[in-house]
Amino acid sequence: MSIENPRVAIIGLGFGAEFIPIYQRHPNAEIVAICQRNEDSLNKIADEYGIAKRFTDYEKLLEDPEIDAVHINTPIPHHAEATLQGMRAGKHVACTVPMATSVEDCEAIVQLSSESGMKYMMMETVVYAREFLYMKELYDNGDLGKLQFLKASHQQDMDGWPGYWPGLPPMHYATHCVGPVLG
Repeated sequence: MSIENPRVAIIGLGFGAEFIPIYQRHPNAEIVAICQRNEDSLNKIADEYGIAKRFTDYEKLLEDPEIDAVHINTPIPHHAEATLQGMRAGKHVACTVPMATSVEDCEAIVQLSSESGMKYMMMETVVYAREFLYMKELYDNGDLGKLQFLKASHQQDMDGWPGYWPGLPPMHYATHCVGPVLG
């Protein structure tokens, strides 16, 4: 297993499919498998990107010794359990935000990562958006002077997922506003 050049599997191909070309172009990572419950959608995406290894069962994917790390893009309520399963199977884990929906689950992830030696990365990707990087550059250069107050908001086009936002507690996406401001 190599953490320097990991062989990655993406789990959840709604939003997760957007990461496939990023991994395919990355010089230090290799996308080796994808996983989604819907087999028709799985095969369509795998064919489009030329990915041979395809799984409809996450537990079967975790048994594959050629996979070093999993990138989790499942629905939010499944993030913690999928993360813990991955680390228990000896895989490094990257997971889209939020990390979990309870403090207890966050603590369990941190503890298992520490005990197992498996790396965990919360994928807060908004901190790398050009708008935030530009503001950070202005701040780092001293162009903004002494900051005394910050206000942040995050808008995201979710037309493709009409049922995604309704009912989600605000804490689930505070990371998209708070993370870049703290960064």
